[in-house]
This record gives sequence, C-alpha cells and structure tokens, in this order.
Amino acid sequence: MSDNWVQDMENFHNHHGVRQAVSYLDEEQLHQFLVFRLAFLKEELDETFKAFKEKDEEEIVDGLIDLCVVAIGTLDLFKVDATKAWNEVLRANVTKEVGIKPERPNPLGLPDLIKPAGWKAPYHGGNTGILSQATTRKK
Repeated sequence: MSDNWVQDMENFHNHHGVRQAVSYLDEEQLHQFLVFRLAFLKEELDETFKAFKEKDEEEIVDGLIDLCVVAIGTLDLFKVDATKAWNEVLRANVTKEVGIKPERPNPLGLPDLIKPAGWKAPYHGGNTGILSQATTRKK
C-alpha cells in the first residue's frame, strides 16, 4: 500500500489475476464488463448516500474510497493511463474561474467554478485504452 493509488490498483489487479482475465475478453464481453463496472460505481454511490442518510461517518468515508477504488480500477483494467487522465482533467479544472452556474444550485454560496471564454476541455485522445472495444458493439 502506498500513496500511489493508480499503482496500488494495478498491483491489486495483477495479484488477483484480474488484469490477465480481462485481457482474454472479446468485444462483447468487454462491453458487458464495462456495464458491470459502471453499475458497480452506482452501487457504491448508492451505499454512500445510504450511509449519509444514516449519519454513518465511517461508512461515508468507506463509500467515498470505494468509489475511487472502482473508478481507478476500471481505468486500469481498460488500460487507460489514469495519471495522465487525472493530470488532463486537473489542467482543465484549474483554468476554470470562480462564478455562478445557474443550472447547479449553490445554496451555501461557496466558490463554484465555471468555464471561462476560451476554456479548453480535457483531451483524452490517445488515452482511452481499450474502451473503444467495449463501446463498439457488433450487431
């Protein structure tokens, strides 16, 4: 265990043989696996909301970390360079400006970020791993 979550997930998947197992999946199976992983994220998010409603702080922490684990793990298993993707999203986010986004209520008036004129969205070209195999289904 370390402070490098991306490497930790790669090690975890290698240790349990998950990365190798995923490497044998065909396009239809990759599609099903991506659907599974996205549903897994929703399950973790639902559990986190449940913990919030129950005022269970420990389960909220656990749920938030589980979301990170599943998200980073999914990127790893689909051969996306998560560090590169993170840096690209962070680059785009730090160029946003404090402002008001009318479609996202902000009842506490905390700083919110908006896209200024000329803002450039994150670019993940060349860093989508094998996701195209999971999203392009043969009919």
